[in-house]
Amino acid sequence: MGERSGDNRRRGGGGGRRRRVCRFCADRTLKIDYKDAQAIRYFITERGKIVPRRISGTCAKHQRQVCLAVKRARNIALMPFTAPK
Repeated sequence: MGERSGDNRRRGGGGGRRRRVCRFCADRTLKIDYKDAQAIRYFITERGKIVPRRISGTCAKHQRQVCLAVKRARNIALMPFTAPK
């Protein structure tokens, strides 16, 4: 009946945002170490959660290593499991 031509089409128009590059792939000298709590704090939110890769920009390989390092640091009490109240 009165269909408009552009109703069911998706509007393109991306955000124009550049994809972040993995800091560990870009700089091969950086190492992920669970004993370095200061370096790992970048990947933890203020509530104590691990930051996802779409936010942090790390690749899948290094995100797995970061996740493991955070869990190890928490286990030996270098980092808190939750945010302090």
